Amino acid sequence: MQREIVMFLSTTPYSFENTHTIFKLADAALKKGQKVRLIASGDGVFSIVKGQVPRALSALEDLVGRGLKVDI
Repeated sequence: MQREIVMFLSTTPYSFENTHTIFKLADAALKKGQKVRLIASGDGVFSIVKGQVPRALSALEDLVGRGLKVDI
């Protein structure tokens, strides 16, 4: 059974660099063949809304296309 890396994003998109960091970590894990899941909760949901963070949505779409699972 392959393990899954679960990442939790709950901070606002403009106050912290967490969105950028979590996308980079997910990218690295996916490149290594890991299963990755992102859970966005609270203000973290705003990080993946169209127009909130420059390129965040397109980066997320790319990661999802490569296997990232997202729960809101």
